[in-house]
Amino acid sequence: MLAGPSPEALIGPIAAATAQIRVGSGGVMLPYYSPLKVAETFSVLAGLFPGRIDLGLGRAPGTDPMTAFALQRDRRQLPPEDFPQQLAELLGYLDGSLPPDHPFARLARTLPGRPDGPEPWLLGSSRDSALWAAELGLPYAFADFINPRGAEIAGLYRERFAEHEHAGRPRTAVAVWVICAATDAEAQRLAASARMTFTLLRRGQLIPVPPPEKALRFLQAEDRREPGPNSQRRAVIGAPAAVASQLREVIAGYGADEAIVVTITYEHEARMRSYELLAEAWG
Repeated sequence: MLAGPSPEALIGPIAAATAQIRVGSGGVMLPYYSPLKVAETFSVLAGLFPGRIDLGLGRAPGTDPMTAFALQRDRRQLPPEDFPQQLAELLGYLDGSLPPDHPFARLARTLPGRPDGPEPWLLGSSRDSALWAAELGLPYAFADFINPRGAEIAGLYRERFAEHEHAGRPRTAVAVWVICAATDAEAQRLAASARMTFTLLRRGQLIPVPPPEKALRFLQAEDRREPGPNSQRRAVIGAPAAVASQLREVIAGYGADEAIVVTITYEHEARMRSYELLAEAWG
């Protein structure tokens, strides 16, 4: 459908095929993982590719209920709501901040990638994630493609970050749904595939991303229905100059340091071309 199920497996080949860009997870949904295992995996990656690995961490299920249940190690009961504790343990391994009397303190000294390590980012689309990122002094990546009303939350992150008097500065990335094509009409045609996919996802129906022509027929029929309560997602779609201008407006609204471009199309070639056109327009 939409997701890459194993970012930790993809980061290595991508980093090996490139020389300068940072490569990160978007993300590791920590409730499914052991904090130590995440620390070990990303320590190895950071040792192989020093200064280039980002560890994006999230709390959300990241998938449908059935898949989330299948990913649980213990299916006898609901998983505990212990994300803050998991996150603190993981950061303790990475930065060596576990107290000396912590039962796992010695494990932090044995991570295989030392002295290099990944840079953790907290991913989110709510106030809770902003507050955790600010308290822990983490960079914060906001999913505008999920919640387009996040500029205020990003502002809250920076405000609370300053209150905690961290040594570093707050850093924000905003992840935006973007499709760029040679013309506005072609971009809208390509975007129909993701619009159909998200429409059915909200109804609990998971489908492969469909061809644009099939999606356009579906959306034409949907126009005769009442829109759902969560049917509005921000989409930056169009010709290169317009997309670059709109994307700059979103970045400015968030006060973000960078943007993560999320592009979902039926054809891989269309996605590649979208990135190329945007890069050219961005200058």
